[in-house]
Amino acid sequence: MSEQADSLTQSSTEQHPAQEVPVADSNPLSVHINADARQIWLMLREPRLVRQWHGWEADTLDEEIQSIFFAPSVVEGPNHTFLTVNGGDTFRIEPVQDGCVVTIERVEAEADEITEGWITFLQQLRFALERHPSSSRRTAFFMGEPADGGSIIGKLSAEQLQQPGDSYSLNLPDGHELTGSVWFRTENQVGLTVSEYADHGEGLVILADQPSLEGPGSSLVVISTYGLGAKSLRTAWGSWDAFRRQHYPSSGPLETSQLDS
Repeated sequence: MSEQADSLTQSSTEQHPAQEVPVADSNPLSVHINADARQIWLMLREPRLVRQWHGWEADTLDEEIQSIFFAPSVVEGPNHTFLTVNGGDTFRIEPVQDGCVVTIERVEAEADEITEGWITFLQQLRFALERHPSSSRRTAFFMGEPADGGSIIGKLSAEQLQQPGDSYSLNLPDGHELTGSVWFRTENQVGLTVSEYADHGEGLVILADQPSLEGPGSSLVVISTYGLGAKSLRTAWGSWDAFRRQHYPSSGPLETSQLDS
């Protein structure tokens, strides 16, 4: 990487022990959430709450939520134990001693872009419930093919960040520093909490690669922020847009939440 390339360094985990951020070892579509079954069910059945974790803010988000979670084909399980959404994928909620295990069962078993999307959204659900259950989020997003064909995780030198709870320090191309800890790690994705992306607590950034058998793969970033003012949001989004322009020059512009004028 050049001198201007992004840098990411792993630091002490003393303040962020891995056991505080439990994730499934073998199934990335199954997570432990420190919340009760009723809280999780509401996050799946109230449209305004689904908005706090599903996808990212865009003109089509409400339509997408209605199509997936509230279509006539959706099936609610007895005692709120499962929810089969439009298309046949099923959320299963299993209460355990210290919260619930939420698992998504795919109607199509093979890994694909939809599976990767559910991994992203399931982790955003966990983050919303555990860190910001009553807060509104504002988001930024982009997706595109990298100019050099490399991994977005590699562009941020994040390959070494494997264990949830590991601390990190990240510099974007304009020198904007981010700090926090690893939220989750899978084969193609890494989630990072970001202290600078919330007025209280932390925000979340998810970096994902989407390999393709039919041509070059794409990469995406989903940024979730909480309680930031317009000036802070513009600064954060400007930093990621600089990263996008440097590494993904053919991608569309950054999609962001609307700001009050």
